[in-house]
Amino acid sequence: METKIVFITGASSGIGEGCARKFASQGWNLILNARTVSKLEKLKSELEAANGVRVYILPFDVRDRKQAAVALETLPEEWKSIDVLVNNAGLVIGVDKEFEGNLDEWDIVIDTNIKALLAMTRLVVPGMVERGRGHIINIGSIAGDAAYPGGSVYCATKAAVKALSDGLRIDLVDTPLRVTNIKPGMVETNFTVVRYRGDKQAADNFYKGIRPLTGDDIAETVYFAASAPAHIQIAEVLLMPTYQATGTISYKKKEE
Repeated sequence: METKIVFITGASSGIGEGCARKFASQGWNLILNARTVSKLEKLKSELEAANGVRVYILPFDVRDRKQAAVALETLPEEWKSIDVLVNNAGLVIGVDKEFEGNLDEWDIVIDTNIKALLAMTRLVVPGMVERGRGHIINIGSIAGDAAYPGGSVYCATKAAVKALSDGLRIDLVDTPLRVTNIKPGMVETNFTVVRYRGDKQAADNFYKGIRPLTGDDIAETVYFAASAPAHIQIAEVLLMPTYQATGTISYKKKEE
């Protein structure tokens, strides 16, 4: 049986790293992208040793379209047949009101969450169409379902991920390719530290009183979608911790 290849963006931590570990444990070869080479090299060594799979690291900033194009064009021939693309790279900076936020920070968020996802899709999916197989899994968010205080720009980017996933599914309807949008609720990763501009204590406080999801939890759902039989397309999954009901409503137990 031919070993499949998964390409994961933002693979050096959080949900991306969780996905890398899950797919590797199931015998998939991996192309891992992130900006930090040292983290990717460490993960590559660990996954290859533990799972007997092959890992190809592709370090570049997904916001740099030219760099992304060169990276994918120069992939060795045996790595070009990507079976699953996990568009995971994403972030939010700050919890500012829409009329008070930093435009430069918003550029980073929009360029990463929307434009980079579009670029990766444009670069990888034509090959999938040509080969007649492939699966695009976009990491959206519960934030894409409704805006919440201090998150309007981030919520807008994840609403865009929902629309882009649905639109791509329509565009590919006459092909065997599948498109999935995974929408997590509260997940405890470095993502939240970035949201609070590096304030680890504020990030920790956000999760006090509730058991949040982990990157590994999301990875289980991503793999579930990817490993479904070929005639099943899991279009969208919304997953939250128990005690969370919507993007803004959750129950947090008070500490004794």
